[in-house]
Amino acid sequence: MNRIQQLSRRTLLAASAGAAFLPWAAQAQSGTVKFILPNATGSGVDAITRSAQQALGKALNANVVVENQPGAGGVVGLQALAKSAPDGSTLSVVSNNVVIFPSVLKSLPFDMPGDFTPIAVVGSTPMVLVVNPAKVPATTGKDFIALLKSKPGQLNFASGGNGTILHLAAELFLEAAGATAKHIPYKGVGPMVTDLIGGQVDFGVAALPSVQAHIKSGALRAIGTLTPQRTQAAAEIPTFAEQGLTNFAVEAWFAVIGPKGLPPAQVKKAHDAVVAAFNDPAVKETMAKQGNTIAISTPEEAQAAFRRELAKYAALVKKVGLEPQ
Repeated sequence: MNRIQQLSRRTLLAASAGAAFLPWAAQAQSGTVKFILPNATGSGVDAITRSAQQALGKALNANVVVENQPGAGGVVGLQALAKSAPDGSTLSVVSNNVVIFPSVLKSLPFDMPGDFTPIAVVGSTPMVLVVNPAKVPATTGKDFIALLKSKPGQLNFASGGNGTILHLAAELFLEAAGATAKHIPYKGVGPMVTDLIGGQVDFGVAALPSVQAHIKSGALRAIGTLTPQRTQAAAEIPTFAEQGLTNFAVEAWFAVIGPKGLPPAQVKKAHDAVVAAFNDPAVKETMAKQGNTIAISTPEEAQAAFRRELAKYAALVKKVGLEPQ
């Protein structure tokens, strides 16, 4: 056998080995899983999802793409998810906005939760009331409530959209404080925070991860958290409960869902990936820094939680007198 024949034989053997390897290589990354976020960049859910993106990709054995589809407070992104094929290639991380919408919007292009498959309630994230320090002189909860009462309806507050948890949380705060203010809805948390810093609005309730850096820089001032106890990630911020609004707390949670009809095998795969990703040491560290509490439910518990929370928020919306729009 001459040298050319030897090289040809080696090339053929290498090609054969490569061909045998290709199916395994194709399986090494099973494709792309898209996470539709019905929230703008800069939101708490956005920060949480992007922090876990790499770990989710590893756990799913896929390339994970995060796609923000804000609009109508989150309805646009949820509609896109509802129309997606139930094959595990499209999922979403959502906040409890999804269980508030049916009580505050006259019509929805989907049924909640009927057109979706709850996979896991992942955890909760602290909310904080922040003010523009140049416009609002108050530094404590008592001072801020006194200011609101001295100017009934004159101060304005921002939210990420009508009927969102941030809107409802602010309304519940005002109801508990016995005060009034004007609501200014925005198309997402990013624009809301921008105008809060710019002084176009006076105050707002936000998820701590979305405003944490701005509080530290002094661009925004935290008046109080809406959590039952102080959050370790921002232990210097007192709760409103300890500032006179006894037993006042509003919870913000986040969950992973898929489209309706997701097969049990895909539900299990997605749930297992969520458990693995949020137990990743780097993700756990980031979640702690953001103040998030991770307590992952089973798919069955998530189904029950969604229905329970729908009833809970329907009662809260009625309590503060929000009219469906």
